[in-house]
Amino acid sequence: MNLTISLPDDYDSPRDYFGHGTHTSSIAAGSRVENVDYFGYAKGTATGIAPLANLAMYKVLFANSTIGATASDTLAAMDQAIEDGVDLMSLSLGFPENSFADNPILLGSFAAMEKGIFVSCAAGNSGSKSYTMKNGAPWVTTVGAGTVDRSFLASVTLGDGITTFTGKSLYPEDLLISRVSLYYGHDNTSKNCEKNSLNSNDVSKKIVFCALNNKTDVYDQATEVYRAGAIGAISVTDSAKPLFLTEFQIPFVGISPTDGKTVEEYLKKTSEATVDIKFQVTELGTKPAPEVAFFSSRGPDKHFPWVLKPDILAPGFEILAAWVPNRGNVPIGNDYLSTDYILLSGTSMASPHAVGIAALLKSAHPDWSSAAIRSAMMTTADVIDNANGRIIDSTNGMSGTPLDFGSGHINPNKALDPGLVYDINVEDYINFLCAVNYSSQQIQVITKRSDYKCDQANLDLNYPSFIVILNNTNTTKYVFKRVLTNVADSQSVYRAVIGYPSGMKVVVKPTTLTFGSKYSRAEFTMEVEIDLSGYGTDTNYIGNYGYLNWYELNGKHVVRSPIVSAFSL
Repeated sequence: MNLTISLPDDYDSPRDYFGHGTHTSSIAAGSRVENVDYFGYAKGTATGIAPLANLAMYKVLFANSTIGATASDTLAAMDQAIEDGVDLMSLSLGFPENSFADNPILLGSFAAMEKGIFVSCAAGNSGSKSYTMKNGAPWVTTVGAGTVDRSFLASVTLGDGITTFTGKSLYPEDLLISRVSLYYGHDNTSKNCEKNSLNSNDVSKKIVFCALNNKTDVYDQATEVYRAGAIGAISVTDSAKPLFLTEFQIPFVGISPTDGKTVEEYLKKTSEATVDIKFQVTELGTKPAPEVAFFSSRGPDKHFPWVLKPDILAPGFEILAAWVPNRGNVPIGNDYLSTDYILLSGTSMASPHAVGIAALLKSAHPDWSSAAIRSAMMTTADVIDNANGRIIDSTNGMSGTPLDFGSGHINPNKALDPGLVYDINVEDYINFLCAVNYSSQQIQVITKRSDYKCDQANLDLNYPSFIVILNNTNTTKYVFKRVLTNVADSQSVYRAVIGYPSGMKVVVKPTTLTFGSKYSRAEFTMEVEIDLSGYGTDTNYIGNYGYLNWYELNGKHVVRSPIVSAFSL
């Protein structure tokens, strides 16, 4: 094809030009570094999840790459990583998924799985609608993005100390705004900071207050304030929808509707309104956290809806990690600032958290398969946030579901000692592909085998979660079969405790499982009956959900799995 890499736009080498690979790699295995920050925010010591792990990086995306070229490079890189003997892979990218046999990540990850390599993939940033999942193959650990219990703020004081509150900001300059005039428009368009609504003479050397409305978002408002030549802006924003605040090039604060009303009342009573703003404030212990990030792609997976995806939630919002130091990426006025560390958001940031934890688990349990590692993560994940409520979907502020967060938010320490695991072998995945009714050619492309047999075709993988798909119906019944393996050092007895809502009935047999020595196994069946009569099959993708919990008698382990019903696409 005679393609060449344009040196001003990229490096004709494995060196990272854009910064994305540097950021994700340092999350997984970056060394411990003290006294780091992002322009005064998030000050402290930074470290990757598994800093003692050996790190190999493979560059697959160049500035002028086509999708086809990137797909070819991705598959080649995964093959090379397998040849190089890696133990784990993290892929923070995705491809169009017209067919699994056409997707390089899912082809390469099957080969990696056969070699015992754990593969973690980003779920995608196409949320918050259902069926937006990427990288949903059952042999991949698919990771969604959650928020963390840390907020980046600015302190706002009205007038002569009348009231003080905080708002969201990542403005990178150590700027103290003191006793600066606060401007509020004279009609609805200027109050909303709509395009070309502000007069430069009115807003010069002032902070502009922009109202919450359904015509302009905060990005449009900040653009208009910048165009008009004001010092900066305070915008009222729906707190349920976090902002990508690194995109703002002027002093900007996003405040809640409640604080917005306080500002409006102050402006009504004061003819000479002023404001003080102090940036670079970091607040720890934010509640509730984690939340499902609004952009995180949601399940079920279009191609494999019979496996609940995403598998897990991991930190993926405003994550501090390393950056390429010679590339300006932080806008300020008409310029860009360079930095060694940056705050980025995306499921790209979540996947390396998971693979780093998987590296720690594999180090502690070198005999565990990739499926066992994933099971340990999933069955010990947290579904309760730090405010003792169900994990929230940040899109609407309501409780999330397993289609949003999978089995829950990853908990590394609990995953180290799960008690029991659901294991899966290569033949199980091939039997699954047979049950999906793939052609013999497609199965050969994925498995690279011609001697496989489909006489044991089965959609019911030994997966740590359960999903029932309602296909143009409101009622259905399905019987799952599972095998649990004891990975604890002692004998144990577990009892099933099931929680399910109206419209769902669950029966587990037997309700007690006894395990002898380490690696002993026990089987059970679970019948799930769904009756959602009266519910529309096209109004809400989530039907309902419950949980199966295996409690260890006279022990500490709890093995939890979500049970979900969902309407087909």
